[in-house]
Amino acid sequence: MIDDLKQDAQERMEKSVTALASAFNKIRTGRAHPSILDGITVNYYGVPTPLSQVANISVEDARTLTVSPWEKPMVVEVEKAIMKSDLGVNPATNGDLIRIPMPALTEETRKTYIRQARAEAENARVSVRSIRRDVLNDVKELLKEKEITEDQDRKIQDDVQKITDGFVGRVDKALAEKETALMQI
Repeated sequence: MIDDLKQDAQERMEKSVTALASAFNKIRTGRAHPSILDGITVNYYGVPTPLSQVANISVEDARTLTVSPWEKPMVVEVEKAIMKSDLGVNPATNGDLIRIPMPALTEETRKTYIRQARAEAENARVSVRSIRRDVLNDVKELLKEKEITEDQDRKIQDDVQKITDGFVGRVDKALAEKETALMQI
C-alpha cells in the first residue's frame, strides 16, 4: 500500500513534467520546429482537426517551416488556421505548399517568452507540490487508522520529499534549458 502511494505520486508528478514539456514546445524560440504548430486545429470539412492530421509539417531550414496539406482544397483552410493562431507568423502559400518563416525574436519578445516559461514552470512546481501534499494526507490517514507506525510515517514522508525534490529539479532544469534556448540569437 505504501509503495502504491509512492508509485502513484511518481506517475502523477511525471505527468506534470510532461505537461510542462508540452507547454514549453508551444513557446517559440525563433528556430523552426514542427511542435510549434501542435496547438493549431484546422476546419476539416466541418470538423476541427489537428493540423498534423491534415498536412505534413517539416523544417526547411533553421527559420522556415513548410506545411504541405494532403488535399489541395485544404491549403486555404490550413493557411487561415495558421494566421488565426497567436504565433505571430505570416504564412506564404506557393501552390500547394505553405512556407512559414519564423521571425527573429526581439529582446522584448524574448523577455516575454521567458516570463511565460517561468510561469509555466511555476505551475508545474505547484502541481508537483500539491501531489506531494495529497500523498502525505493519505499517509496521515493511514497513521490515524493505525495501519502504519510513526517510524513508517516519517520514512514515507522522507521518501515522498526526495521524489518531490527530484521532480522539482527536473522542472528547474527544463526551465534553464528553455531560457538558454530563448536567449540564443
